[in-house]
Amino acid sequence: MQDTKGYIWVATDAGVSRFDGKIFENFSVDDGLPDNQILQLKEDKKGRIWFLALNGQLSYFYNGKIYNETNDKLLKLLKFNAVIVSFFEDSKGRIWLGTNKNVLVMWNGQTIMKYISANEDKKFINTFVHEDRYKQIWAFSNRCVRIFDEKAFTIIPHNTLPISYKTALNLPDNTMAFIDNRGLNIKDGEQEYLDLKINSSLLNNDLGYFHLDKDKELWISNGAGIYHIQSNGKTDKYLSNISSSQVIKDAKNNMWFTTNNGIYMLPQKNERLYIINTNNGLSSDVVKSVIKDGKNRFWLGFNDAKIDILSPNDFSVAHISLPDHSKYNIIKQLNFDQTNQSVYFASDYGLGRVSDIYSAKKRIEYLREANNSMFVIKSFSISKDKNLSLALSSGVVIIPDRVNNFGFNSLFFKVGTDFFNDRAYCAFYDKDQNLWFSNINGLSKLSKGVLHRFYEKSPLLTRRINDITEQNDGTIILATDGFGLVYIKDQKVVKVITQRDGLADNICKKLYVKDNNVWVVTNNGINKVSLNGKAAAVETFEYTNALLKDDVNDLYIDSAYAYFATNNGLIYFPVVKTKTASEAPKVFISSIINNKVKLGLNEINHTLDPSNNNISFYYSAIDFQNKNIVYRYRLKADRPWTETKNRMLEFSSLEPDHYAFEISAKSNNSAWSYPAKVNFILEKHFWQTGWFLVTIFIIAGITFYKVAVIVTKRQKNKEQEQLLLKNKILMLEQRALQAMMNPHFVFNVMNSIQHYINTKDTTSANKILTGFARLIRKNLEICTKSFISLEEELEYLELYLSLEKKRFGEKFNYIIRVNKAIDREETMLPSMLLQPYIENAIWHGIMPKDEGGKIDIHIDLGDKNHLLIQIIDDGIGIDNSMKNKKVHHFSKGMDLTRERINLLNQVEVNPIQMKIKQNGASGTFVSIAIPLKH
Repeated sequence: MQDTKGYIWVATDAGVSRFDGKIFENFSVDDGLPDNQILQLKEDKKGRIWFLALNGQLSYFYNGKIYNETNDKLLKLLKFNAVIVSFFEDSKGRIWLGTNKNVLVMWNGQTIMKYISANEDKKFINTFVHEDRYKQIWAFSNRCVRIFDEKAFTIIPHNTLPISYKTALNLPDNTMAFIDNRGLNIKDGEQEYLDLKINSSLLNNDLGYFHLDKDKELWISNGAGIYHIQSNGKTDKYLSNISSSQVIKDAKNNMWFTTNNGIYMLPQKNERLYIINTNNGLSSDVVKSVIKDGKNRFWLGFNDAKIDILSPNDFSVAHISLPDHSKYNIIKQLNFDQTNQSVYFASDYGLGRVSDIYSAKKRIEYLREANNSMFVIKSFSISKDKNLSLALSSGVVIIPDRVNNFGFNSLFFKVGTDFFNDRAYCAFYDKDQNLWFSNINGLSKLSKGVLHRFYEKSPLLTRRINDITEQNDGTIILATDGFGLVYIKDQKVVKVITQRDGLADNICKKLYVKDNNVWVVTNNGINKVSLNGKAAAVETFEYTNALLKDDVNDLYIDSAYAYFATNNGLIYFPVVKTKTASEAPKVFISSIINNKVKLGLNEINHTLDPSNNNISFYYSAIDFQNKNIVYRYRLKADRPWTETKNRMLEFSSLEPDHYAFEISAKSNNSAWSYPAKVNFILEKHFWQTGWFLVTIFIIAGITFYKVAVIVTKRQKNKEQEQLLLKNKILMLEQRALQAMMNPHFVFNVMNSIQHYINTKDTTSANKILTGFARLIRKNLEICTKSFISLEEELEYLELYLSLEKKRFGEKFNYIIRVNKAIDREETMLPSMLLQPYIENAIWHGIMPKDEGGKIDIHIDLGDKNHLLIQIIDDGIGIDNSMKNKKVHHFSKGMDLTRERINLLNQVEVNPIQMKIKQNGASGTFVSIAIPLKH
């Protein structure tokens, strides 16, 4: 049966199959059927597909799922030990079930009623139920007829009965058709009449289900095949001697037959193929060429030097057998000369003609070469006048008078006039008698003695050309070997049609123009091409693929039929006016799988958990003629369509969102179908929801606030620590100032001044006193500064060292060296940093030596970021000095300076680096690296 969607359902003894024109989807007990042996299929008004099983159990298919007594409680009510033979749904929605036993069942969806007859001669066995146009319920068994009064059945008189429940049929107009032993009967209410007598031999041979058209054409199935009985009594037979059990017509007028040898489909009349072969008297099934003469007779070329003449009126065949079988082994081309009423034929190695084709005595002549030289013919063309052109393996030859001089001499050809060098492929005379031909160079045209080489202007026209023809408006069409169809008009290429435009293949072999449409034989089927302006409409013939795919040798098109010379015979089918767009195939979503779970098809929206972000869609387009179905899909209405040929799509790792899956389909000759649509929502993860984001925002705000408080508190503590450090540094600086004025130094200076006064050396006393005063003043100046310039430091050290020099005389010497690259004014260093180390070098390093000593102060650039100060003395050495002292004594000024440096290193970013060591056996080396600060 065919359901309302268009699917074909097939009941078998191994389950049920659903067919969409390409794929059979199979269902068995594993999918929910109560039994694999299904006898009948019926569809109710709700779209449920009911399965009538051999074991008597009912089940149905709805929205992609099979329901049985285990998942539908109502079906438990319909379980009874009988085989259901008939199924009928009346206008009230009640379902009537006839069985093979004495019981008729009525089910209203909630309760059931069983009707049983106590009359042994008139039981309810194999009952068929009918509702007439007056809403009366009739029950036909093989013994009697009953009518229902909404309470019980009453037996009424009858004239005749159906042979069986299979031979009764409810028609759309609420009449009933049934077959009895006389023929086809029509019952309309209480009126009944014999509509068509049927031969008893058809009725007595295992009669099966039948089909009755609206125009009262009858289709019968029986043990010998299928019979089509027209209203005038004419009978056609199909599937001869194949036992058949049922015949139906689908929504597109295709006929379907069930047999013990599978199922068959007979296409609607406009899409049926007809074959003429050896069964009709042809010399062979392999037809190489075809042409029609002036009396509509077909001339067919075969292998073995044979030509047949077929009359389409009575399919009578006349045979012509050429004597030279080797030379004319394959008759590959035929051409009708309407002017001279003759037919030309060609093989690979010869050309001839049949004259007086309408007389009983036909004359056969052969093209002669004067020197009996062999020539290989690729194709030929005859003009409206007397010219004959041959495309040979050696070049193109023009024979000027084919009627009176059917021969040529290859030695007298003139190159460029009647002979053109290079291997040729085809030749063609247009309506203006211009000769077009193609060779290994490409396309050329000879017009009024002038040769036009088109291949020099277009690379496309250098390709091999298999055939050339012309439209009514003078457009030249080329069949290329791998580049599709090429249209030339006004000496220019105006259109190229390839597979992208719908052509079956880019290798084109043969062309024929009819009504300005171009029929083309490709390497993968046939097409009809219509060109309106720049738009090309390419029509395919999918239903011809089995016979017209890759073995078509030639073609001829007339106003009613298209004829093709094939390896299976002469095949033809009706020519229908090209439609702008044929009906688009219906597309349905057959299954939705979400993480291995099948979703219901009847739900408008599906809400999915965010973890179930993998979803698969199975779909199909119902089309029993076209095999080349293309689909397009999208997940959102604002997204572009994506084309595919797959019948399943899987989407993985989808992001949470609202989706609307749409799928549409088209065949080669149709527009896109109205899309099937499924909405689904993929919920957000909890961390993607609004409340979660608000919560996170609040937590982040609180955390940020607390961190900010902690950081601010730490910053304040650090600032306080730095203030304490700075205060401590100031205190140390004050203490250092006091320490710098060493009491011993002050006492010795005063003694020196007193000595000079007593000796009345007032000049020396004044000098020392002046220097001491300047040192005191300088000391007071720099004690208020944390950092001083190098110039100030050097001035202070010079004052101090000069006083020490005057006191010790030649026993003490010093030298200060400064790198000239150092900017003394801009280079800054901590105040009161060097004096304690210099003082310590004098008093503890040099003075203990009887001969005195020297201090070398060297100031240089350690690198671009540090000032390097080195204080080197040749005293006894710091290590020796420590050993000689009984009580370890540390310079208070040096201790304070060291502590001050440590504090500065905590405050400043770059630390001051200091090293103090004994320089060998004696002498002390002090190195101070101070970060440059300008």
